[in-house]
Amino acid sequence: MTASRTPSDDSARAEAMTEAEMRALEEQYDPEVRFRPLTPAVHWFTAAALFVLSCYHFYTAGYGIPQATTHRGTHLAFTLGLVFLSFVAFGRADEPKNSLLRPLGLPWFDWILAIAGVVSALYVPWIFADLAFRVGDPLPIDVLMGTILIVVMLEATRRAMGWPLPVIALLFIAYAYFGRSMPGVLTHPGASWTNIVNHLYLTSQGIYGTALGVISTYVFHFVLFGVLATRIGLGQLFIDLASSLAGRYAGGPAKVSVLSSAMLGSISGSSIANTVTTGSLTIPAMIRIGYPRHFAAAVEAASSTGGQITPPVMGAVAFLMIEYLGVPLTTILTAALVPAFMHFFGVLVQVHLEARRRGLRGLSKEELPVAWTVFKAGWLTTLPLFVLVAILLSGKTPYLAAFWGIASCLLVLVIQNILRHDLKTAARETVRETWDGFVLGAKFSLSVTAAAALVGIVIGVVTLTGVGFKIAYMVTSVAADWATSVSAMWAFLPFEIMSVESLTLLFTLIMTAIVCVLMGCGIPTTANYLIMIAVAAPILSLLGVQPLVAHFFVFYYGVLADITPPVALAAYAAAGIADANAFKAGNTAFRLGMGKALVPFVFAFSPSMLLVVDGFTWTEFFLATAGAMLGIWALSAAFANWLFAPLRGYERALLAVAAIFLVAPHLVATLIGLLLIAPAIIRQLLDGKLRANEVT
Repeated sequence: MTASRTPSDDSARAEAMTEAEMRALEEQYDPEVRFRPLTPAVHWFTAAALFVLSCYHFYTAGYGIPQATTHRGTHLAFTLGLVFLSFVAFGRADEPKNSLLRPLGLPWFDWILAIAGVVSALYVPWIFADLAFRVGDPLPIDVLMGTILIVVMLEATRRAMGWPLPVIALLFIAYAYFGRSMPGVLTHPGASWTNIVNHLYLTSQGIYGTALGVISTYVFHFVLFGVLATRIGLGQLFIDLASSLAGRYAGGPAKVSVLSSAMLGSISGSSIANTVTTGSLTIPAMIRIGYPRHFAAAVEAASSTGGQITPPVMGAVAFLMIEYLGVPLTTILTAALVPAFMHFFGVLVQVHLEARRRGLRGLSKEELPVAWTVFKAGWLTTLPLFVLVAILLSGKTPYLAAFWGIASCLLVLVIQNILRHDLKTAARETVRETWDGFVLGAKFSLSVTAAAALVGIVIGVVTLTGVGFKIAYMVTSVAADWATSVSAMWAFLPFEIMSVESLTLLFTLIMTAIVCVLMGCGIPTTANYLIMIAVAAPILSLLGVQPLVAHFFVFYYGVLADITPPVALAAYAAAGIADANAFKAGNTAFRLGMGKALVPFVFAFSPSMLLVVDGFTWTEFFLATAGAMLGIWALSAAFANWLFAPLRGYERALLAVAAIFLVAPHLVATLIGLLLIAPAIIRQLLDGKLRANEVT
C-alpha cells in the first residue's frame, strides 16, 4: 500500500463495501463458505433442499425430534448430498457448463458421490429395527455401506474444510487397523476392517454418535437463528449501540470494535464472519484516527474471536458440552461469563493504552449515533434475543428456545415489512427474506456437520482402542519427570516454590495447550474441541482436573488458533480489509488475545473462576479474578510501553514478570506481583505531579 492513501479513501472504502464484497472477502479466508456457482436448475434444486432442511429442523425443534438415529441420519444425508453440489472438488470452480460428462453443469462423479452419501447415510435408519441383531456381526451389505459412507465423508469434509481433518481421521483408522505394529504403550490387538466399520457405522460410538447428534439437534437451530437475527438488523443495532457508547473515548473506533464484537458474538459463533461484518466499518475508522493498519486489523480479529466464547450461543461448543458433561446449558453459560469478560477486558486495556501512547482521539459528536435514537429505531430487533435467553434461563431445552427465537425473528420480519411496504409488497418481501434466510442458514451448517460426523470416526477409534488412556499415561509420565527435575533445581531453598503435583499439572496443561493450538491451525474450533476432549480429557482427569474445567481449557485454546500464526484466518481476513501485512496482523492479534491465553491456566488452578464448579468459594473467585485482571493490565502495559506515561526498560521487565505472579491464583504470588509493579506506578505518579507543578 502506498503512502499517498488518505483517510478519506478509507472512509469511502468502508461506505462502498457492499454485502457482496464482504461475502467475497469472507469466502477468500474461510473455506467453509466458499460455495461454487451453479446452473439455474441445480441452484434452485439445491436451494429447495436447503430450505426443506431448515424447515425440517424448525418443525422438529418445536414439535418433537424423531428417534435419534433417524434424525441424525436424515440430517447427515441432506448434508452429504448438498456438500457435493455446493463445493468444488479442487481449486475454484469456473462458471458451470453442460456437457455429457457434466450433467446440469456438475461433474458426473459429484452426482455419484452425492447419491452415494444420501443412500449410505439413510441405510442405518432404514435397518434400525434389525440393528440389535446385527451389531457385532454385520452383513456384507452393512460393511459395504459403511465403507462407502466413510469414503464419502472423507471427501465431503476435505471439500468443505480442507485436508487436515480427513488426514487426522485416516491416521486414526490406520491406528485401529495396524494396532499390532504400533510402538511401545500404543500397541493394541488391532481390529479387522469389518470390526472397524461395525463400530464406526452401526453403533452410537462413531459416526452417528454424540457429535453428529448435537449438531443436528442443537447447533443447526442456533446457526439458523444467528442468520435470521442478523438479517432483521440485530447485528447492525449492536454495532450502532457500541459506537454511541464507546466511540467518544480515546481510540474510540477500537473500543467500538471490542464492544460490538462482544455483542455480535452473542448471536454468531464465526470468528471470520464477525471480523468481516464489524471490521468493514471499524477497521477503516481505526486507521482514520491514527492506529497502524496491522494494529487495526489485529484489534478486530482478536475481538471477533471472542464471539465463540460469549454466551448465550458460543458457537457450537456450549451444546456439545451439555451432552458430554450432562449438565444444564445454564451451567455452561454461567461458567463462560467471567473468562469471556477477561478476553474482552484484555483487548480493551491494550487498545486504550495504545491510544494513550499515540495520543489518539475519539470520534466527534457529529460522527457518533445517538444511543436513544439508535435503540428507538431498532429495539424491535432485540425481541428474538430476549425470547431466546428467557427460555434458555427457564430451563427448557435449547432447541425449544431456538424454535421460539427463530419464530420471533420471523415475526419481527413480518412487522418490519408491514411498516415499510404495502401489504402485497410486505407479503412478497417476507416470503423472499424467509426463503433466503432459511437457505443461507442451512448452507452455513454444511461444513460443521461434515466435520462433526468425521470427528465421530476419531472418537469411535478412541473408544475402540482405548488410545485416549494410553496417551494420557504417556503425557502425564513425561510431565511428572519434568516436574521432578525442575523441583530438584530449587531443593536447596528453605521453602517450596511449587509442589511436584502442581508442576506436573502445569506441564501437562502447557503440552495440551500447544497441541490444541496446533490442531486448531488446520481444523475448525468445533472439530478441534471434539478431538481434544476425546484425547485430552483422560489426561487431565488423571491429574484431578474437574471435567468442566478440562472442557473449557481445551475449548479456549482451540479458539485461540484463529489468531495464532501461521494460520490465523480471522487476522488474515481483517488484514485484507485493512490492506495490512497479514503475518504482522496475526502476531499482534495473538498479543491482544493474551487474556484468552492466560485465563485458562488461572481457572485450571483456581476453578472458582468458573462460578459453578465443585468446591467454589468467593475468596478463591475474587483472588483469581482480581489477580487475572491485574496481570492482564500489567502485561498489556509492558507490551504497549505505556502505563500512565512512557515506561523505562526496567519497568517494562518488572511489569512482565509481575504479570506472571499476579495471574497465579495464590495470595502470596499476588502480593509479590503487586510489590513488583509498585516502583513503576510510584515513579510515574511522582513524575506526573512534578510535571503538573512545573506547568503551574
